[in-house]
Amino acid sequence: MSKAFTTKTVEAFKPHLDRREIPDPALSGLYLVVQPSGAKSWALRYRYAGKPRKLTLGRWPIMGVASARAAASEAIEAVEHGNDPGASKKKAKAQRVEAQLSERDLIKTLMGDYAKRHLVSLKSGAVVARELERHVVSQWGERDIHDITKRDVIDLLDGIADSGRVVTANRVRSYLGTFFNWAVDRDIIPMSPAQGVKPVAKEKSRERVFTDDEIRLFWRACDDLGFPWGPLGKTLLLTGQRLGEVAGMTDAEISGGIWNMTADRTKNGRAHSVPLSDAVSDVLEGVERVKGDAGLIYTTTGKTPLSGFHKGRNHIAERMVEIASNEAGEPVEIPHWTFHDLRRTAATGMARLGIPVRVTEAVLNHVSGTAAGIVSVYQRHDYADEKRNALDAWARLVADLVDGTHDNVVRIAGVGQ
Repeated sequence: MSKAFTTKTVEAFKPHLDRREIPDPALSGLYLVVQPSGAKSWALRYRYAGKPRKLTLGRWPIMGVASARAAASEAIEAVEHGNDPGASKKKAKAQRVEAQLSERDLIKTLMGDYAKRHLVSLKSGAVVARELERHVVSQWGERDIHDITKRDVIDLLDGIADSGRVVTANRVRSYLGTFFNWAVDRDIIPMSPAQGVKPVAKEKSRERVFTDDEIRLFWRACDDLGFPWGPLGKTLLLTGQRLGEVAGMTDAEISGGIWNMTADRTKNGRAHSVPLSDAVSDVLEGVERVKGDAGLIYTTTGKTPLSGFHKGRNHIAERMVEIASNEAGEPVEIPHWTFHDLRRTAATGMARLGIPVRVTEAVLNHVSGTAAGIVSVYQRHDYADEKRNALDAWARLVADLVDGTHDNVVRIAGVGQ
């Protein structure tokens, strides 16, 4: 009687010109299949309903000797109980394939592919991916793309607009249209369900600027709320920088009282330095850091920047109304505002102080109007001193407004004269 297979004996079998099936002496029906290429695998030969059958068990050496015998024994036991293990394996494989096919056309799966194959190459790709995840995947993630209709798109956008975010709804419409067109190009769907969907509403050029009293209420609300929205709001107001740039601020970017952003951190792709006033430095020093490799200042996880800005804005806005109503002794209504309005408020405040437009645009890293015509000058001179003077003056004005001493505000000597 031949000896039972061991790892050593299986390794010793050499390939021949023809395919070979070598029976395992330890278990009837179990064979080691050796291909001319040298590849080896395990198979079980058995009879079911009076007919010979063959079941492939697995490849060597992924499936070892003991595992092959265990799998063969399990299959033989199934036969003894009246079941065909080969048919069961085919059915299980078909179910896996069907599940994979159904998963691949889910919105969440396709959005992942879209981000990996298309958005990753775009400068604004991360923003688009975040907005699609927030507004689309959260609602449609488990739905098959073929089931999405034009009415579904309209209902989704209406829901966003009804929450007071008309501009966001229009942006999502644009993002969705591009995504569905990508799906059409890849032959996933025959036609975009977003085709012909009009903007939710006509966008008006925003001119919202905080009044002096709103600045005071905003600052007090930020004081009351504390981290994270309080310090974030103050930093936005005092620096005039974009929301995403402030939210992504790291300690490593700050050196010598200057916040330095590389080109990949700014919306217009131009490196930018922001002198920090004492007021901003005090705000940042008061933020208790959440440890993380990214070194982020505004984070609750230590890994990713702060998010959920719409809810954060609402917290501040609601507190502003509470403070104003308590002071007035009756309900007070404050017009809707966005975090971006803080940037416009800072720019308007600097204009109020007599800061030249070219300096304000340098502070904001804004290449348009005056700045567009002097980009070459910016490349040689970044108005470092002028920017610091402007932001210091703006911080003093904000402090005076908060303290109620704004009548004592004095323009920067020699500026704007």
